[in-house]
Amino acid sequence: MSNPKVRGIVHVIEETKSFGQKGFRKRTIVLEQNTGRFTNYIPLEFTNEGCELADELRIGDEVDVTYRLGGRKWQKDPSSEVKYFLSAEALTFAKAGTKTAEFDEDDVNNEFSQAGADDDAPF
Repeated sequence: MSNPKVRGIVHVIEETKSFGQKGFRKRTIVLEQNTGRFTNYIPLEFTNEGCELADELRIGDEVDVTYRLGGRKWQKDPSSEVKYFLSAEALTFAKAGTKTAEFDEDDVNNEFSQAGADDDAPF
């Protein structure tokens, strides 16, 4: 099964942020889509080695981003409320009319599965 794609205009490119003792990194970009009725703003996260891919992006670029949805359950302690988080992990992208920029997905999968196992971060 292939991963889904989304097209939009790059609206925001955040700096890379690190979390936890294992150094999990993520960098969020936001795509803007004008549907005619209203504007959608879609946050996508590059993780670990993929964070550097966003260096190739500029505000205003039209891009197609291949992504993978992920979900996580988080509970601070057994008596606290359970929260669920949804993320869209950017895997690759291509600027309109150009070649796809990508990174080694296997390396990211291994690090992603290890990241956050002992962290307090709710994502």
